[in-house]
Amino acid sequence: MPVASPYAAPLAEIPVVRREAAILGGRTAYWTYGPDDAATTILAVHGFRGEHHGLEPVVAFLPDVRVIMPDLPGFGETPPLPGRRHDIDAYADWLDAFHAAVAPESIVLGHSFGSIVASAAVARGLATPRLILVNPIGAPALEGPRGILTRLAILYYWAGARLPRAIGTWVLRSRVVVRIMSVAMAKTRDRGLRAFIHDQHDRYFSSFSDREVLHDAFVTSVSHDVSEYAERIAVPTLLVAADRDDITPIEAERVLATRFADASLVEIAGVGHLIHYEKPGEAAAAVRSFIA
Repeated sequence: MPVASPYAAPLAEIPVVRREAAILGGRTAYWTYGPDDAATTILAVHGFRGEHHGLEPVVAFLPDVRVIMPDLPGFGETPPLPGRRHDIDAYADWLDAFHAAVAPESIVLGHSFGSIVASAAVARGLATPRLILVNPIGAPALEGPRGILTRLAILYYWAGARLPRAIGTWVLRSRVVVRIMSVAMAKTRDRGLRAFIHDQHDRYFSSFSDREVLHDAFVTSVSHDVSEYAERIAVPTLLVAADRDDITPIEAERVLATRFADASLVEIAGVGHLIHYEKPGEAAAAVRSFIA
């Protein structure tokens, strides 16, 4: 039985429309939240294994902003890109094409893996007036405080891609593994909020199209990070980072902020890699201040 969202009431007040766009020979499903005549439009890119629902708690605190949220290729309701390996080049090309076709003047926001995709696209020329990175992957994953767990994850996704298809897919969609991931990332002690987070991961963390796409995306997520693109990004950039993030420690985020031509860093205390679930109001406040 689904767990009620603590952000359901304000989110229910925001109009939302599902649409599709033809991008790079395939179709991309996306959702538009908020008023069509809003002064600001944000194009938000979700993280690894997730889909657009993950960023809805942040949207709930931005009722006067138009937010466009697609499902990444191969996740949620967006099929894989035809004829492409899902590496950083493919995802950056996709975001650039989607931005140009659907929201050419929008501010780009990327969360977690989405921060890598967004940074790569902007560094390569995507024309956005501003860039927002929430829980940015600011340093190589293997160098993070949980580098050993990253190595175990590499083995897990490698095995899922090599086992017989039915078994490998079952392993990759294992609710036990998903719950372990969820427990490891959640920092809140609020039992209701933890239940909501686990339910979100149970419902949406296995909505990938196939194991090949999942493996490619995972390899991309651990082979790249925002730091390799920062010095080529000239637009004003906001980093919203957590002081208990197990993937990129806050010290690395502080260093990352200095590598942009024009960047500001907002640190959120008492939270890890799930700012969008645990402290979306604070994230939205940082975004609102940045775009004001």
